[in-house]
Amino acid sequence: MTEELITIDDLIKKVLSYNPDADVEILRRAYYFSSEAHCSQKRIEGSPYIGHPLAVASILADMKMDTATIAVGLLHDTVEDTGTTAEDISGLFGNDIAFLVEALTKLSRMEFRTKEEAQAENFRKMLLAMSEDVRVMLIKFADRLHNMRTLQHLPENKRQSIASETLDIYAPIANRLGIGWLKIEFEDLSFKFSMPELYKELVRKVTKRKEEQEGYIREVTEIIEKKLKEEGIPGEVSGRVKHYYGIYQKMQRERITFEQIHDVLGLRIITDTKANCYAILGMIHSLWTPIPGRFKDYIGVPKSNMYQSLHTTVIGPKGERVEFQIRTEEMHGIAEEGIASHWRYKEKGELAEKDGRYISWLREIIQAQKEVPDAKEFLEAVKGEVVPEVVYVFTPKGEIKELPMGSTPVDFAYSVHTQVGHRCVGAKVNGRIVPLRYQLRNGDTLEIITSPTHGPSRDWLKFVVTQRAKSRIKQWIKTEERKQSIELGTKLLEGELRRHNLGPSILKSEDMQAVVRAFSMQSFEDLLVSVGYGKVSAHQVVNKLMPEKPAEEIAPKIAKPSKEQKGISIKGIDNVLYHTAECCFPIPGDNLVGFVTRGKGVTIHRGDCKNLERLAVDDARLVDVEWKPGGETTSPARLVVETVDKPGILANLSALISSVNVNISHLEASSTQDKKAHIVFVLEVKDRGQLTNLTQKIAQMEGVLRVKR
Repeated sequence: MTEELITIDDLIKKVLSYNPDADVEILRRAYYFSSEAHCSQKRIEGSPYIGHPLAVASILADMKMDTATIAVGLLHDTVEDTGTTAEDISGLFGNDIAFLVEALTKLSRMEFRTKEEAQAENFRKMLLAMSEDVRVMLIKFADRLHNMRTLQHLPENKRQSIASETLDIYAPIANRLGIGWLKIEFEDLSFKFSMPELYKELVRKVTKRKEEQEGYIREVTEIIEKKLKEEGIPGEVSGRVKHYYGIYQKMQRERITFEQIHDVLGLRIITDTKANCYAILGMIHSLWTPIPGRFKDYIGVPKSNMYQSLHTTVIGPKGERVEFQIRTEEMHGIAEEGIASHWRYKEKGELAEKDGRYISWLREIIQAQKEVPDAKEFLEAVKGEVVPEVVYVFTPKGEIKELPMGSTPVDFAYSVHTQVGHRCVGAKVNGRIVPLRYQLRNGDTLEIITSPTHGPSRDWLKFVVTQRAKSRIKQWIKTEERKQSIELGTKLLEGELRRHNLGPSILKSEDMQAVVRAFSMQSFEDLLVSVGYGKVSAHQVVNKLMPEKPAEEIAPKIAKPSKEQKGISIKGIDNVLYHTAECCFPIPGDNLVGFVTRGKGVTIHRGDCKNLERLAVDDARLVDVEWKPGGETTSPARLVVETVDKPGILANLSALISSVNVNISHLEASSTQDKKAHIVFVLEVKDRGQLTNLTQKIAQMEGVLRVKR
């Protein structure tokens, strides 16, 4: 997308077009202040920096925001990047604007040990600020959108990183806040920069399909318009094209090729009332046969982001499938603009109670996270809660509960109360007993069976989907495991002390406190936990207590690490046996996490390995791991490729892999009844960059449906 050059006069004209009473003087002052503050700065491609704040303010004006928010768009980088202070902003522009600028500035003023920790904490702060004033998020959205529109100027690695973050976090939150157009642009731009070749190919195919079907869509539109006139129902009919990332997602989700997708093009009908929406639906179904299972009534049961529309797919003229969306003008505004539409024309004032539902989910997350103040966990909670689809279920008293798709009775129990979740031993759905891993369906009525002597099971983490349930279960297990580890650590340490003729009184001595500090622990209890888990041995503790003894008298015999792991370094632990996990095949470039297994040393996993969540509910069993720089060694990596089952596909894949100098060390292939092939490669790769490059090349091959690690 070519960047649009905008002036302050263009911006003011745009604001006055929807808000004739806007305070344009404050916008001019904000512009001149920002222009002066950034006068010596340039963007990476060499243009004056003021172009960025102007573009951000223009995006906010496109969203029809109040003047205070647009002024902040102009000022948002002044405190962070120049000598300006928050007091300067407050004195010149007032407290409202100063609060928003300060909220945005705080996000960039923190230092962290790792990039992941910084990202997690930034989102935590941003969402906390958003819960106080949602305009913080809308300004952040505008800032990110302009950065995405100009992403081509950044180096490849930064493009990939920013695109990935936008797709993982910004797009789902925009969706949850109901801003449909923004979610689509975030997704398509992320797709464009993270998988450029695949994106170009899809754009080409969609353009071709559109050209081929333009006449057909026009024919269907004329039939609908004629019928609406006959029935006396007002309605505006327009064609719509499914966005590129949406098409890609459908190809991945349903494991089909582009040629097998029938609803790339569709029609949208906008009418005046809810009753006419249903009347038009009936009219369409009387003209053409509806496809079973493709009708969705989001008017009767709106989505969690308040999206409302009727969706139906029919067998239209000439046997072609046609998808329709039917909604009112008001519903269309909410579908496109969501929470942003509630700031139109408002110079001051908070969200109405019904509008507050947009971020009630966020307040719940924040409340839950106060008990576990870990930034990374907070980020995962947000990822888990910005789900696009939900199910609606009933309590025995008939109250409706909204839960993410895939939720189970255990998720439901924790949504009622933590203790109901902890004591859950069974569930009845619609009067009959179901397993706790049963996936809830729309309209189910649930009754939870509890026992006062029962506690959560670690196995529950395999199937619960809500962050509330996950965090409560983990907390309970952490507490229980910590108790057990303290008991075991105490026994092991006391036994080792007796072996060296030391009494238990030394446990409370100043010498022991010195040992605690030597191991960088916060307390003696933490040391006992580490001994109980095997992260620190009782031998090592006594060795620290009695440094004058020859090391060989006390030090434990430790196995030397195998040659396989010479490129890995484990923080805080020397000479310990360790190995890479075969469930996730970590390679250089991946984020690593070590998991301490009693008696077996450390198992190295990828940071995003799904098994980690099941294994490591207690941080005491996790250790920091990193790849040592340098070296030309290769590491095994697993790649799963799903293809159309046809002759030559395996040979073509093998040839492609060989062409990029990657060795295949193992291969398994099988076919399914629906004419698909499932191929698992174990490859020897240098690093994550080489694997990502290969994955993108494979994804673009004809006949390939899906590629994943």
